[in-house]
Amino acid sequence: MGTTATTTTRFPFSLPPPKSYPSHNHHHFKVSILTPTITPTLRLQAMGAGDKLGEFGARDPFPAEIESGFAEKVLGNVDTEHKILIPTVAALSLSQQECTPISPLQDPMSKDDAQKLLKKVLGWRLLDEESGLKLQCLWKLRDFKCGVELVNRIYKATESCGHFPNVHLEQPNQVRAELWTASLGGLSLNDFIVAAKIDEIKTSDLVPKKRVWA
Repeated sequence: MGTTATTTTRFPFSLPPPKSYPSHNHHHFKVSILTPTITPTLRLQAMGAGDKLGEFGARDPFPAEIESGFAEKVLGNVDTEHKILIPTVAALSLSQQECTPISPLQDPMSKDDAQKLLKKVLGWRLLDEESGLKLQCLWKLRDFKCGVELVNRIYKATESCGHFPNVHLEQPNQVRAELWTASLGGLSLNDFIVAAKIDEIKTSDLVPKKRVWA
């Protein structure tokens, strides 16, 4: 048999003392408010082992509850399948992807696919030459020193890729970069990945400042 402990706590309080209201001309009356003392009782019960629900906290369902299938209607049912979706390579931006080895048996990228990916790289254009498709980008810099600095930044941005562009320092202030996969005789996804990484290079401090007309 379980035991039941009963704790009684009293909170005495009373209403304010009665008030007398002053009399008015022609009407004499006095109102008093009775102030009985109310002593509410707070009863706390600690349920013992004999209680059907057991101790405070979780409990096993009753057989009737299991038969009713109530768990199927509960939000967060333990049988619910939870999936954590990890982004695939296709969901990543080109600049976040890494270059992969190219098989000699692999076909070069088609022109249609290249034109679709061309929209994801800024400032690059598609060259359709006899040797195959290529990507090309031109930069106009302030001077020769800025051109050399850009070439160095391109190298730092692509050195971990294992796939390098052909970079040319032309005239005193122009840099030209070209990308293609020589083993395929055309373009591969690697070329667009490298182009996207080059796009992230800061060049605002290297290009000529816009002329402000008075």
